[in-house]
Amino acid sequence: MSVELLATIMNFILFVVRIYTIGMIIYIFMSWLPGARESVVGQFMAKVYEPFLEPFRRFIPPLGMIDLSPIVAFIVLNLFSQGIVAIFNMIVRHFY
Repeated sequence: MSVELLATIMNFILFVVRIYTIGMIIYIFMSWLPGARESVVGQFMAKVYEPFLEPFRRFIPPLGMIDLSPIVAFIVLNLFSQGIVAIFNMIVRHFY
């Protein structure tokens, strides 16, 4: 595999993670709007984001009305992105 192909794959994965993160932010803000999560868009977003958020909610109970589990989910997504970049850098160093 060439370095350019690996860079393209890495950039695509990072792009997908960014889009997923932005969508999760929108999904979280939808909870502030009455009825937004019951809409067709809200139900679709729940199918996309709830499976990712649920494991964090099991370990991090809400503090009253504040749910801190999305913050941990964002940290995990960020660490995943950094891990992809670190793996790419290790592979590139191996080629050169």
